[in-house]
Amino acid sequence: IGNTVLHILVLQPNKTFACHMYSLILSYDRNKEGPGSLELIPNNEGLTPFKLAGVEGNTVMFQYLMQKRKQNLWSFGPLTAVLYDITEIDSWAEDQSFLELIVSTKKREARQILDLTPVKELVSLKWNMYGRPYFCFLALFYILYMVCFTMCCVYRPLKPRTGNKTSSRDNTVYVQKMLQESYVAYEDELRLVGELITVIGAVVILVLEIPDILRVGAAKYFGQTILGGPFHIIVITYACMILVTMVMRLTSTNGEVVPMSFALVLGWCNVMYFARGFQMLGPFTIMIQKMIFGDLMRFCWLMAVVILGFASAFYIIFQTENPENLGQFYNYPMSLFTTFELFLTIIDGPANYDVDLPFMYSVVYFAFAIIAALLMLNLLIAMMGDTHWRVAHEQDELWRAQVVATTVMLERKLPRCLWPRSGICGREYGLGDRWYLRVEDRVDPNKHKMMRYTEAFKAQDRDNYDKGSEKLEINRDTLYKKELSALSLSRSTSRTSSHRGWEILRRNT
Repeated sequence: IGNTVLHILVLQPNKTFACHMYSLILSYDRNKEGPGSLELIPNNEGLTPFKLAGVEGNTVMFQYLMQKRKQNLWSFGPLTAVLYDITEIDSWAEDQSFLELIVSTKKREARQILDLTPVKELVSLKWNMYGRPYFCFLALFYILYMVCFTMCCVYRPLKPRTGNKTSSRDNTVYVQKMLQESYVAYEDELRLVGELITVIGAVVILVLEIPDILRVGAAKYFGQTILGGPFHIIVITYACMILVTMVMRLTSTNGEVVPMSFALVLGWCNVMYFARGFQMLGPFTIMIQKMIFGDLMRFCWLMAVVILGFASAFYIIFQTENPENLGQFYNYPMSLFTTFELFLTIIDGPANYDVDLPFMYSVVYFAFAIIAALLMLNLLIAMMGDTHWRVAHEQDELWRAQVVATTVMLERKLPRCLWPRSGICGREYGLGDRWYLRVEDRVDPNKHKMMRYTEAFKAQDRDNYDKGSEKLEINRDTLYKKELSALSLSRSTSRTSSHRGWEILRRNT
């Protein structure tokens, strides 16, 4: 019952009352230390009161609990050294990491905890010592891997076509070799080495990704942009396309260009995932994901309706015309593709001035240009501009969240020998087996008092300045000297309140 009450207090809107009641209930706890403590008993979702405060974004309760856990090491004037208990915060030995819970929650308030002590210092320590070097090395290794795969695709086994053409529009000159013909020369053996590296890399990707999907859940793993959800879909699809290409090559099945081309596009697009390791580029990947899966997905429904309607109209208009004079609409699939290009203004309107075109083509194309180019494309630009504005105001929070998500990902996947535990064991200071983070800070006792004085006096000076500026704007040319004297008089009279306050500030400093 006591543990349930603690969880309820974390969710209370009156945070001051919740902190006092939280402390009161813990004072009656018999097992204040050890696994039997009320603070260490999780709820049905596996969250202790401390983790629940982080997930809900309750910064007041989080700071209150951290103050209870800290140990003052030494103090020398304004300098203090504090040991913060990071047992539940550190993701090194936690199945359900506190940091991972914060970045995976949908509440924006939770990301503010990443800027508080000691979470900010712990993340900075992990990222600077291990996260950034390993992530940069992983990015370089992946780019070299994609270069190897690209070269294998460019020099794939092909032979000249020997069969007769079945149509005048058939433009094929090379065909795929059979398996027995693909690995004969020395160049084929070099390509085989690259293909083996590509297949091994695809298998490693699946082995690393599938356990995380089973642990977190597919909806949460793929649905969170901070965790790189769309990029996980891309890299898993890429690995599957590589395996499909391998099977088609081994069985000598024609059409391996389809999964191979998909794998090339997906593999190189996944390079954008490594932009999160750089503060300048990281928020832009979030913008791209939100635009694609938010604005563009909604816009595609409208675009599909417009393209289907006008493509059908264009096909009907040119159904009775000779396709040799204007072949952009010679069949229905080509009409859809041509209309799509016209919608995005990739090509100009097809025309042949040597023959007479149907009159309805000019009417339909005029309506299509107005609706598609002027109306709908500008609508898409406005939607994306709004998304860019919203994400730009959160780019600092998103950058910190991306760093945390990347650090936790690397910490889980790398061996323990390459990523030692951060912090200090409590046994060195006689504090048991719990782990602590040492933080040195400079404490100014008059800082908060001075800030309150500053804000109050700035507000008074701002009001006096506004009143004086209003007087100056009245007949500035004719009454300049009079208004200047009136302004100096108003400032001298305001010294009774504001000037006295600034004198208090000077004495405090």
